[in-house]
Formats: sequence, C-alpha cells, structure tokens
Amino acid sequence: MKVFKFGGASVKDAAGVRNMAGILKMHQHENLVVVVSAMGKTTNALERLTDAFFFQQENVPLILEEIKSFHFEIARTLFADSTHPFFDELHNTFVELDWATDGTPQHGYDQEYDQIVSLGEVLATKIIGAYLNEQHIQTKWWDVRDFICTDNTFREGKVDWSLTEEKVKSALLPFFEKAGNKVVLLQGFIGVTSENFTTTLGREGSDYTAAIMAYCTDAESVTIWKDVPGVLNADPKWFDETKLIDHLSYQDAIELAYYGATVIHPKTIKPLQNKNIPLYVRSFLQPAENGTVISNQQSALPVPCFIFKVKQLLVSISPKDFSFIVEENMSNIFRLFASHGVRINTMQNSAISFSLCIDDNERKIPALLKALQEDYRVLYNDALELITIRYYDQATIDRVCVGKKVLLEVKSRYTVQLVVKDL
Repeated sequence: MKVFKFGGASVKDAAGVRNMAGILKMHQHENLVVVVSAMGKTTNALERLTDAFFFQQENVPLILEEIKSFHFEIARTLFADSTHPFFDELHNTFVELDWATDGTPQHGYDQEYDQIVSLGEVLATKIIGAYLNEQHIQTKWWDVRDFICTDNTFREGKVDWSLTEEKVKSALLPFFEKAGNKVVLLQGFIGVTSENFTTTLGREGSDYTAAIMAYCTDAESVTIWKDVPGVLNADPKWFDETKLIDHLSYQDAIELAYYGATVIHPKTIKPLQNKNIPLYVRSFLQPAENGTVISNQQSALPVPCFIFKVKQLLVSISPKDFSFIVEENMSNIFRLFASHGVRINTMQNSAISFSLCIDDNERKIPALLKALQEDYRVLYNDALELITIRYYDQATIDRVCVGKKVLLEVKSRYTVQLVVKDL
C-alpha cells in the first residue's frame, strides 16, 4: 500500500483534478490511500468566513457565496450533466457550512474555526471522489474522522496514536483485503475528539495526515505531490537559481521543516522515520520525474539550504529586579509562550537578557507581550526577516546579508540563523 497526498495547488481547478486523475491512473494496479487538501485558496477563504462569523460581521453571506461559487464552478466543469446526482450531495455539504455559520458562536474561536475551516477538505474530496468514479477509478470516499482521533486542542489537535492505529487496522486494512486494488480518498488536516467535535492538525497539516495514515498502515511509501520538482535548496520566490536535492536524510528533513521550509509540514517526518517509511516529494506537473526521496540514508546535503521567514518580531526580555536570566525566569518565560500558543523560531540568552525571534501574529502577540511586561522589561523590533542556512559557509552568509543589518546571529555546527532588517 502507498499513501499519496495532493495539496491545494494540485487541485485548484478542474484541470488540476483531471491531472490528479491521470496520475492515479498511472498507479491503478496498486492499493492507494489518497489524502487531499482543500482546493486552491479555500482555507484562506474559510478563515475569512470564520472571522466574519465569530466577530459577527456583515460579510458572512458574501464570503459564503464566493466559496460556493468557486466549488460549483469546478464541479460544473467536471460534470457536464447539470442533473448529475452529485450536485445534490455537494449542495448538502454546503448546508453543513450554512449551519456552522448560522446564528451566533457557541464556542471559543479555535473550536468554531475547526468546525468551519475543516469543511474545505470535505468539499474537495466530495468533488474529487465523484469525478474519479466517473472516470472509472474505483474510489471510496471515507471520512478521515472515522480514523484520526485527537484531544481537545483545537487548531493543533494532538493525535491519540494508539486509538487511531486501532481504528485504521480494524476498518481500513480489512477493506483493502476484501476490495482489491482501489483508492481510498481521505481528507487531510482534520481529526475528531472523543466528544465528536472536529479538530484540525495545524495549518498545512495534510502532509501530517498522510504520515499518520502511513504509520498506521505500515505503508510502503508516502508521496507528496507538489508544484515544484522536489525539495529545492531555496524557495524560488527568494532565489532565481535553485537546485533540486535528490536525497535528504530524515534528520535534515526534520531540521529544514522545523526551521520553516514550507515544502514539508514539520510534524510529517517523525512518524515515517519511526517505521522507516520513505517519503517522496514529486511534481504533479511532471509526474514521471523522480523528485526527492527522504529516507534513513545518511548523507550531507550537496549545497547550502536557505529558508526565509518574513514578518518576524525580535523580542528582548530582561528582569525588572536585580536577578539574572536563570532557570526560574526561563521556566516562567517558556510557560507564558506556551500558554499563548506562540512558537519560538530562534533564541539566545545572556546573563541579563533573553532574546528570541517569533512570528508577528497580530492575534497572539499583544496579549503575550502584555503578560511578559508584568514581570519583565520587554523591548522588541518588528518587520524583520529570519534567514536560516543549513550547511552554511561564510560566503553564503555574506550573500544573504547584502543590504541587511544583522540584529541577532545564532550558529551551530551545521546551521546559522540570522535575524535581519533592511538597511
């Protein structure tokens, strides 16, 4: 069995869905678990809808209509017969979204977010599943919430691995044994609590879904289909010339994902490493190409890898009293960051101050800074960039620092991180 994952860019329109069908036909003699993200920029639109609903803004019906029009347009292009019974099913799915955004919010923001935004994956897989069967690709649409169980941490659901594996092995594996070569189509990004509330696994979490399913099925491999030829040593948005990396070790992939490489979700690699399942990153535009393989084979990267994060905040924290930055202060600072759900991208401490770089999240940062200021002196710089170079040398550092002022530099044996601002 193999696990395939298709992201939003690969199914952003009818042509993308047709292309996906073509790739699956190339693998029609294999058992496939196919994980799909929301189509195109649907997640962004659903986040706008969530904000409009939660903060009781007047543009709820307008945003909802935009989302409906987008999906129905794709469906009408794929299904020439306007009386096709699938359209009733699509309409019923939108009724769920109508209900989710009707009236006033009954729960906190994160919980309402998950109930609304998760429907993007449901809509995508409903359309794709119907089309694949229309193309004689035997496909079973299955609600991934029948398998992936999480706790109640909305927007960052923590997987109950033992229960999830039990459900997969008791239902999904027997299905393949009975059905032969078929496609099981699942939604990425989502899970369910013991109280039957939908959770999400973190933004861009469909890669993680694929890894969870691969771990629980002891899959032969996972393939993530992207709009790039594989893992590149830099984002093409930042560099005119990039190089394809043919092979990555699990360790390097984990490091790159942790530092912010967007080609792979940070949680994806570890479940695969634990069972030695290779991960392929391949292009849905050039499906015959090999792309990149990530496995347990150890080898240093042939070129430096660059990761850029913008909209960064550099925060400097120091005690108000006469104490030093010692274990007690560090423990309290980390507790505040964890309770506000803010991840630290890089950090450095001295005797009297603790400097760290974080994403400038307008929803979380003001409350965090206010909490820190109760016990500490807090200074910060905004509108910064964080540059991470894996397998750096001085020439690569000099290259990215042209026209920049370095505010913080953190080096290890293989990695350097630079917090910079434009001169």
